[in-house]
Amino acid sequence: MKYQTATLKDLQVIFEIVQETIKQVYPKYYPTEVVNFFLELHSLKNIEKDIVEENVGILINENIIVGTGCYIDNHITRVYVLPKFQGKGYGTFIMNTLEKLISLNHNTSILDASLPASYLYEKLGYKTIEHCKQEVENQRVLVYEVMEKKLLII
Repeated sequence: MKYQTATLKDLQVIFEIVQETIKQVYPKYYPTEVVNFFLELHSLKNIEKDIVEENVGILINENIIVGTGCYIDNHITRVYVLPKFQGKGYGTFIMNTLEKLISLNHNTSILDASLPASYLYEKLGYKTIEHCKQEVENQRVLVYEVMEKKLLII
């Protein structure tokens, strides 16, 4: 298992991982309008911008990209593992790697936790610091948690 910085050649695969995961997992937790919000938030253009800024990584296992992570400063902004590979520790591996990178310059990590991911983040030591909601299309509401974890500075 290897986590490495993504390049533009990884863009399409990362986009597909994120989009497929949202389409398969999020409808179990959110109405269609909220799922569509996430699909637009993690657009090809936004992922490309993050790759160019060298904020995106990919997790490779047996020559297959199984997941991706992204952070800006101390804010983890995107962690996705393909549904068929979930429950195998890949998300935890990505989170641990991002935390190590963040800890080089910061003593806390923050993230906006979707409902499907909040349990994992709690298990990893994140604490909710704010409950948030955001109205999206058709007056549907996206509910999420802002979570924080104190890190040991490396």
